[in-house]
Amino acid sequence: MTQRGLAHTISKAAVVAAAVTLFAASSATVAQQAPTDLTVMPPVPHTYVPKKTAWGDPDIRGTFPLDKVASIPFQRPAQYGNRFWLTEDEYKARLEQANGSEKRYEAEDKSGKIGMGHWVESDAAGRRTAMLIDPANGQLPPFTPQATALMRAGRTSWTPNTKYDWVTDFDSWDRCISRGFPASMFPFRYNNGLRVFQSPGFVSINLEMLGTRVIPLRTKDHWPAAVESWLGNSIGHWEGNTLVIETTNLKTGDSATNNSYARNGSPLNMATLGVPPNNVIPTSKEAKVIERITPISPDQMVYEMTYSDPQVFTAPFTAREDWIRNDKYAFYEYACYEGDVQVRNYINASRAGRLTQPTAEERLADQGGSRQ
Repeated sequence: MTQRGLAHTISKAAVVAAAVTLFAASSATVAQQAPTDLTVMPPVPHTYVPKKTAWGDPDIRGTFPLDKVASIPFQRPAQYGNRFWLTEDEYKARLEQANGSEKRYEAEDKSGKIGMGHWVESDAAGRRTAMLIDPANGQLPPFTPQATALMRAGRTSWTPNTKYDWVTDFDSWDRCISRGFPASMFPFRYNNGLRVFQSPGFVSINLEMLGTRVIPLRTKDHWPAAVESWLGNSIGHWEGNTLVIETTNLKTGDSATNNSYARNGSPLNMATLGVPPNNVIPTSKEAKVIERITPISPDQMVYEMTYSDPQVFTAPFTAREDWIRNDKYAFYEYACYEGDVQVRNYINASRAGRLTQPTAEERLADQGGSRQ
């Protein structure tokens, strides 16, 4: 269920009770209540008035681990049709799936062996059918022809039948540099911690996996176009109690290039449930992200993200997720780069495999033929 719960085990009954409580009709979970019409996505509520910081900004500080929404797919599975929400029976099935994870967790505690039960963070806290809310069909817009060609030629540790020879055969996540953006704002299998800090004129978002965002509060002056960053250049401002963040200057590139400096982090990471495979989605200079973070109760915020890149996607798309406060959540070091032997081992194994493969002449000889 989660890798950091080593000190305690939650019973099956507690998991179910917590999930039921989460979706009770209370001000703390307004955004997660399913409407009568399951094909409707209600607007984000703006009735809650948060307390203020000492300098007068809405106070959104806290820890909001994304494992609470990790079981919700990014794109809507076909069986849900045009519904934004699960039926009662479907939600019960999701809870049962979570209970299966809980049983594995308990079994590992009893056996003294740590496996996927402790490693994978995924709760059933969510009645949504998908994170995508626009397009309304819950599917990503089609890719442009040029993006499709780059993706087909892409190479990462996730692409099948890839020959690995150098660092250009791997994406930024393989190399422990970045998950990409806005990929970093969506749940993964583990290290899903997200912590918000504030100071006069700034909001910072600390990510447990690869990165910290420092967001100045102003309405203009992005970096010069030639300056790029894995997490882009973010500028924020307040619209009432909603923090609006515009991010440009994202690291451009693709997974097909042989130039290591032109490799990018995919804007959507395949480890998020329901995202396209292989981490080969390119990013162009036109990529832009608009985020809106709205507190709707003392312990919940709604996060909305609209992504546009007309050179890659034929239309913008918007995703929404709910952030549930858990200030007891402990961050663990994501020491990916230290001791990272993955890239070297992939290359060594790939080359060794090719050495053991028969040459064209050997294959022809085995067939009883000869070259003319």
